[in-house]
Amino acid sequence: MINEVKNDAQTRMGKSIESFRSQLAKVRTGRAHPSLLDGIMVPYYGSNTPLRQVGNVSTEDSRTLTVTVFDASLIQAVEKAIMGSNLGLNPMSAGTVIRIPLPPLTEERRKDLIKVVRGEAENSRVAIRNIRRDANGDLKTLEKDKDISEDEQRTGEELVQKVTNESIKQIDEILAVKEKELLEV
Repeated sequence: MINEVKNDAQTRMGKSIESFRSQLAKVRTGRAHPSLLDGIMVPYYGSNTPLRQVGNVSTEDSRTLTVTVFDASLIQAVEKAIMGSNLGLNPMSAGTVIRIPLPPLTEERRKDLIKVVRGEAENSRVAIRNIRRDANGDLKTLEKDKDISEDEQRTGEELVQKVTNESIKQIDEILAVKEKELLEV
């Protein structure tokens, strides 16, 4: 029973870490990466459609993204969606290909992005602590129902705390790598 609670907590913490990684992938680091455009939705026949479903996103070089739109009538809508995405990007179309040059990051913008990244890291740490709280609550319930002893509950809480510490350490490591990446010129 204790292992079930620990494994459930470990699985949920792993999902929190993956969510954190996907959030960081959307933060611009000065290098062109197709995942920068993942959150952009394009109006397509009356519904919002992810950009990846209406065109092929790729990197041309380290500072340029290209979007090859499948339907030529969508070029204007894709450009408008990219410009309205708050990423500070200015797309230029050439036929069915849209080129998106990434401007170099200013020092001030880098510091702002680091603040955003740290905020995301803190949100992930809070999520992991909430998972720990839930797991400890489950252990207390098991002890109250006399399914496990007090000693087993304490042992379970220690196991959950170890998993929590490992997860938070992973988040801190991912954060350090992203901060270093943001500070590179």
